Amino acid sequence: MASKPTMSLALLSLVAVLVLAVGAKAGGIAIYWGQNGNEGTLAETCASGNYQFVNIAFLSSFGNGQTPVINLAGHCDPSTDECTKLSPQIKSCQAKGIKVILSIGGGAGSYSLTSADDARQVATYLWNNFLGGHSSSRPLGAAVLDGIDFDIEGGTDQHWDDLARYLSGYSKKGKKVYLTAAPQCPFPDAWVGNALKTGLFDNVWVQFYNNPPCQYTSGNVANLEDSWKQWTSAIPAHKIFLGLPAAPQAAGSGFIPATDLNSQILPAIKNSAKYGGVMLWSKYYDDITGYSSSIKNHV
Repeated sequence: MASKPTMSLALLSLVAVLVLAVGAKAGGIAIYWGQNGNEGTLAETCASGNYQFVNIAFLSSFGNGQTPVINLAGHCDPSTDECTKLSPQIKSCQAKGIKVILSIGGGAGSYSLTSADDARQVATYLWNNFLGGHSSSRPLGAAVLDGIDFDIEGGTDQHWDDLARYLSGYSKKGKKVYLTAAPQCPFPDAWVGNALKTGLFDNVWVQFYNNPPCQYTSGNVANLEDSWKQWTSAIPAHKIFLGLPAAPQAAGSGFIPATDLNSQILPAIKNSAKYGGVMLWSKYYDDITGYSSSIKNHV
């Protein structure tokens, strides 16, 4: 009789270990917000409960002596300080445990870094105007963002590693500065490939779309899986995310129906220790399809 409780404890321990093992593979969803005025507010985005990370897109002009410009489409006009209204919304997101990150770059911006000193100046600007520093002209108000996302799709491939180092240095001043990046899936990325080698990036959400050689096509998981293995084995980042369009019209190619993602793709990639979840472009398209709601229990 005395052995029965012991067996029960052993069984409970085994169940606990299994639960932890399964839970360890649970990922989150990162979303881009800011490029369509019809996608709801930042506060509504965070209140949905679907997202772990929200990238505010984009700081579209900076570097090379330019006055930095934030472009949030129809949400607010930065030239009249209207975007400072986002400050309480950012804080409400953070109160829910959501990381709110400023995405710099984008597909249509004007940006480049001409030297290590230029990178240092941009890092100082980002720290004082969006992170833990101080400035009289903070575009999003007093809220302190959690980090910077490198969505570099043009300019040159120079000095992004310097920018990452300078920004990372600010983590020593108290609150951690998260660094994330959104490279294209062809490896290595043409723009931020060198920066990613620094090992300073927390999350890398690789864009597995608009790039046929490394994206999913109906019935063919192999190209995406091979690319995923390359990214997760070669990049010294904390977590790698599968970047996808949230609707067919959100990208030129690479959309994966939610049922295919849940049944074919996620089971194939979640066994990686670096699996972090799924990144979606963008909140506007996610609203149209309900994509994040369809996948969140599988991510």
